[in-house]
Amino acid sequence: MLVFFSVILKGKPPGSNFPAGDNKIQYTVYDRAGNKGTCKFSIRVRVRRCGPLNAPENGYMKCDSDGDNYGATCAFSCMGGYELQGSTARVCQYGMTWSGNEATCAAMNINVGVRTAAALLDQFYEKRRVLIVSAPTAANHYYRFQMGILQQAQCGLDLRHITVIELVGVYPAQIGRIRHRLIPPGLALQIRLLLQISHNSYSMVLIDKHGTDKERYAFPVTASELFTLIDTFPLRKEEQKLQQESGQSCP
Repeated sequence: MLVFFSVILKGKPPGSNFPAGDNKIQYTVYDRAGNKGTCKFSIRVRVRRCGPLNAPENGYMKCDSDGDNYGATCAFSCMGGYELQGSTARVCQYGMTWSGNEATCAAMNINVGVRTAAALLDQFYEKRRVLIVSAPTAANHYYRFQMGILQQAQCGLDLRHITVIELVGVYPAQIGRIRHRLIPPGLALQIRLLLQISHNSYSMVLIDKHGTDKERYAFPVTASELFTLIDTFPLRKEEQKLQQESGQSCP
């Protein structure tokens, strides 16, 4: 009966997971008389890959596994203010092709021609937060001061997916505006009625992505105060993680 005195292994031991490529294994054995025997062999691992995908412009991509190996899944999402077109997720198939269609992020097109305030606000659902700034006149000191603050903080607003809606004046002379897009007076009036916003005094209302009235302000607030509150929202935590991974930040 042959009894080995020692066995020396070069390479991964049995039961190991081997990476792609050639993995060389060598066993060297010695008996008690000092005789040596060597056995060499290679294990070649070929991974079926579909080729890497890229995150859509103005969007994010998150992949599991190695990202492009057989069975890997890549999920796509868009920044606030953009809508996903194409497949929300793609899987690397056995034939080394990706399932589904290319994902792209297209800028939201807000329709201000809708008939109701609810229909207007529904367009932001799960996509954008809404900050409504209301004042009886454009000369209102609080309104002018607040808009000055917000204009200086545009990057922070965009980073937190915030759309500002201005409601100024008293019906039928009131003006509604989303950036440079005017809201018809009747629709602007409906927004105030739906959210119970007075046209007699300044106020600001913050609505989250699920349509919830989160905070109301009777006086102007700093961008820091506003952003500190929004950054406590659970959904915002997920957004921050994605933005940090993709290197998005404000100067």
